[in-house]
Amino acid sequence: MAKVGFDNQKYLTMQSAQIRERIAKFGGKLYLEFGGKLFDDYHASRVLPGFAPDSKVRMLQQLKEDVEIVITISAGDIEANKVRGDLGITYDDDVLRLIDTFRELDLYVGSVVLTQYTGQAAANSFLKRLDALGIRSYRHYHIDGYPSDVQHIVSDEGLGKNDYIETSRSLVVITAPGPGSGKMATCLSQLYHDHKRGITAGYAKFETFPIWNLSLKHPVNLAYEAATADLNDVNMIDPFHLEAYGEKAVNYNRDVEIFPVLNTIFERIQGSSPYKSPTDMGVNMAGNCIIDDEACCEASRMEILRRYYTAEVRRLQGQSDENEINKLKLLMNQAGATTDICPAISAALIKAQLTGAPAGAMVLPDGRVVTGKTSDTLGAASAMLLNALKVLGEIDDACDIIAAHVLEPICALKTNYLQHKNPRLHTDEVLIALTISALNDPMAQKAKEQLANLRGGEAHFSVVINDEDEQLLRRLGIHVSCQPQYETKRLYHK
Repeated sequence: MAKVGFDNQKYLTMQSAQIRERIAKFGGKLYLEFGGKLFDDYHASRVLPGFAPDSKVRMLQQLKEDVEIVITISAGDIEANKVRGDLGITYDDDVLRLIDTFRELDLYVGSVVLTQYTGQAAANSFLKRLDALGIRSYRHYHIDGYPSDVQHIVSDEGLGKNDYIETSRSLVVITAPGPGSGKMATCLSQLYHDHKRGITAGYAKFETFPIWNLSLKHPVNLAYEAATADLNDVNMIDPFHLEAYGEKAVNYNRDVEIFPVLNTIFERIQGSSPYKSPTDMGVNMAGNCIIDDEACCEASRMEILRRYYTAEVRRLQGQSDENEINKLKLLMNQAGATTDICPAISAALIKAQLTGAPAGAMVLPDGRVVTGKTSDTLGAASAMLLNALKVLGEIDDACDIIAAHVLEPICALKTNYLQHKNPRLHTDEVLIALTISALNDPMAQKAKEQLANLRGGEAHFSVVINDEDEQLLRRLGIHVSCQPQYETKRLYHK
């Protein structure tokens, strides 16, 4: 079984206590900017084994009587119909999804703020939609010279022209459907308006990575650089923290670069700045909850390797460039992440060479390696998945756990009626066929019962697999990477 490197319960306890302490420091009112993903933080769970993907939300639930959530969205992103790549939905639709999710978790959503508002038609339509749904909304406007022209920003013509967000709780969490949504500017606007109203309030930032109290070149922090290689983010020693306290702390370039400006804004709004460094602004306690450093290092090296293969595939698709690839190669070298750390890579390539067709391999959570080859009825991902279930269920490899009378009609349906060029089943179709077979076949039922035991597996394929197969494997908790080449020389591969 995979080693646990992170104490999640300790994290929940320490993190909620740290936030309560920060609220008290500012007299009972805190605007907390949430960076990264609030839900489904799978990057954190991959590099910190034991970190639950929903940890941030669970932490907020411990504070739910004090929490009010404000969701920001850029009016420009609404106008541009910007889409979340991981979900395939527009940012404005994602705002509604987030509200539904928060409500299901019994967390109070106070309002939605449209930032960078200039009267865009699509933004106005969204405001009407929010109003019809009974959701309070506010407008924050484009400010000339933001963020460098501090004198103009901190004035009635700058932050002062924004709508004041009416909030009722002590912890106001500012979150968004994606980056560039104006979370920090929203916090600064509230501090400005609160100060004019005589309300004492403060600001803090909750960003999991980089982890400030790990070393600069720790694999966990290098994995964060790998995750943001396309943005060219760089981890660095926080020079302000080093000067103020004589202690090394890791931050990233954008926060370090903006800190002098941000510090000046705090001084102009409130008379003095509460912070001496960008690291001071953070409340993240993740670094204090690592219980097996080597387990986290191993997991982070695997993450960097996966990011490299993902970028290579993206380059094949015209979505990445040489700079990103070179940066990832450098990070691999710094972390000691070679292909040798993932036995699935060599196993998949050897299987493909022996069979002359696309193949896949997976390292199961218990360390055993299984492979899958392409056949007339199964793709490499489907074959690998079935073989993994057999191994986990201790089912003889010769046993057909999908009955022919179930398999054949599905293959015929694909070619005769749905106009597919080949009858091979994708992973979702295989699982449906397996479920049907399990109604009458105890071995098929036994195989189906192993699905939960796939979580944490490491799969690699000799070619780029289709999106449907990749997404299903990920939903099963399997980490996926592919060689940057297609099965055929065709130009269209969807």
